[in-house]
Amino acid sequence: QVQLVESGGGLVQAGGSLRLSCAASGRTFTNYAMAWWRQAPGKEREFVAGITWNSGSTRYADSVKGRFTISRDNAKNTVSLQMNSLKPEDTAVYYCNRDPPTWLWGQGTQVTVSS
Repeated sequence: QVQLVESGGGLVQAGGSLRLSCAASGRTFTNYAMAWWRQAPGKEREFVAGITWNSGSTRYADSVKGRFTISRDNAKNTVSLQMNSLKPEDTAVYYCNRDPPTWLWGQGTQVTVSS
């Protein structure tokens, strides 16, 4: 069973940057499209960014387009999310998973953006 571990979250002021990382153990995700999701308090989990297995294509939610960049390192079995120009509305718990999500969710990493 694959285990997903997200890290890199924290508290940052509006306009700041964070880089999230996702590591998978128990199974390689080299052959799978991967993505980041987020869930804000009182809201449903939503798609943030996705990347194909070979990094040939990426897609983003309109709300983060131009500010966030997803990348992956298949040799290290990791997926990253570079988040720039952060806004208070980006505050959420961030998760990684396959795209579409079929694995068990990890604990996520909290991102809090203060105004």
